[in-house]
Amino acid sequence: MTYIFVNLPTTDLDRAKEFYTALGFGINPLFTDDNAACVVVDDNIMFMIVTREYFQTFTDKQVVDPKTHAQALTALTCDSREAVDEVAAKALAAGGAQPRETQDLGFMYSRSLEDPDGNTLEFLYMEPSAVEQGPDAYLAEQGAGSQASA
Repeated sequence: MTYIFVNLPTTDLDRAKEFYTALGFGINPLFTDDNAACVVVDDNIMFMIVTREYFQTFTDKQVVDPKTHAQALTALTCDSREAVDEVAAKALAAGGAQPRETQDLGFMYSRSLEDPDGNTLEFLYMEPSAVEQGPDAYLAEQGAGSQASA
């Protein structure tokens, strides 16, 4: 079994924990201390929210400020368009921001959000038949033409 741990720097660990629990994610206390919090997204995916100082001990590279530089965009799927909007509303109410407009490509609906530190999270719903067929075939079947590259 493969687990995914996404490490995200924070300037305020308590604020970050409040933000991620407001989205409905849990905290694993076995991997949480004064330097980091293990946010459980699902059984195999965890966000390690790490103080900037502790994060720096994992790399010799400069740790960028996620408010001004993009290093990664973490995308998570949802079960419906409504679920995307629900998690976005929770994120915004918990101090997050939506730096870009909602994207609706017909086969995929997504919202790009930032946590209070500026780390980018994308929540998206993709039509199951678009996953099976590919976006161009799905859109052609819907009579929408090719918007997959839009």
